[in-house]
Amino acid sequence: MTPITLIWLQFVLCAGAIGFAGVRLSRYGDAIAARTGLSRNWVGLILLATVTSLPELVTGLSAVTVAEAPDIAVGDVLGACVFNLAILALIDILYRKDSLYQRLGQGHMVSAGFGVILLAGAGLAVLLGARGMMPAVGHISVASVLLLGIYVAAMRTLYVMEQRHQARIETTEPPGMPLKSALMGYGMASIVIVGAGIWLPIIGVELARLMGWSNSFVGTLFIALATTVPELATTWGAVRIGALDMAVGNLLGSNLFDVLLLTLDDVAYVKGPLYAQVSPVHAATAVTACLMTGIVMVSLASRPTRRVAHVASWSSLALLALYLLNAVIQYWHG
Repeated sequence: MTPITLIWLQFVLCAGAIGFAGVRLSRYGDAIAARTGLSRNWVGLILLATVTSLPELVTGLSAVTVAEAPDIAVGDVLGACVFNLAILALIDILYRKDSLYQRLGQGHMVSAGFGVILLAGAGLAVLLGARGMMPAVGHISVASVLLLGIYVAAMRTLYVMEQRHQARIETTEPPGMPLKSALMGYGMASIVIVGAGIWLPIIGVELARLMGWSNSFVGTLFIALATTVPELATTWGAVRIGALDMAVGNLLGSNLFDVLLLTLDDVAYVKGPLYAQVSPVHAATAVTACLMTGIVMVSLASRPTRRVAHVASWSSLALLALYLLNAVIQYWHG
């Protein structure tokens, strides 16, 4: 077996482990939420986004500590945001009962708006960091502190909206799984994801070396794809039961939490401010994610009903086009 074949096999096995454990983790997390009474919209958003973003968390920390590849950490986070929005386009294509945006609530506008702010802040941090213009406190960039503050403000705003409007995600009966079983299953699935997440960036570095690609390209496309499998599985499961607001809320909420992970990666990377050590091409991914989120906001406001060539709305086709454009930019760079 050639080294290239072996490294691709390791990548597939690692992605498969993350996907299997991620699906189980989402189910156990849902059971824990139901058994403990954590069923409000904003709590569900935080819990589900945290659960499905666990691979990005572990992979990012492993990338900046074990693998010493900050480009993979940043590429994974921002690439996952772009991929999450591309999943939204796939939902629109596969959901044939009605127009997707006609069925969604207006509350997603707030989380999408904060997503634009966080992603724009991350892109600006990368550009200023590359030029040495981003101040830092020790080895922690000021941008990370600002991103943390924006995330806290977003969660506070969503909480206030929940209290004001008493909005709730579609309620379901508590699952038959006991709380003890859910906690044990959650712990076991987390162990699998932690192990695979530590292994994944090491595979990414070797994959980039063998294929002659840059770490930023591998992180943005391949590592992000592997760590986004839980979001894909969870979202598709929600669509199958007709819980469209839950599906879209998971994707937009995951993007908020993913950008927050840059702050944790910056703290863990002790060799200096994280944004000064990565390629400026990551800013292109951040801008692409901003554009895609803006398209989602316009669609939530205008609620398009017509499908282009009976396939999908114009907004979903635009989301897929921007995803492919970013892939091409990363490939040219890497």
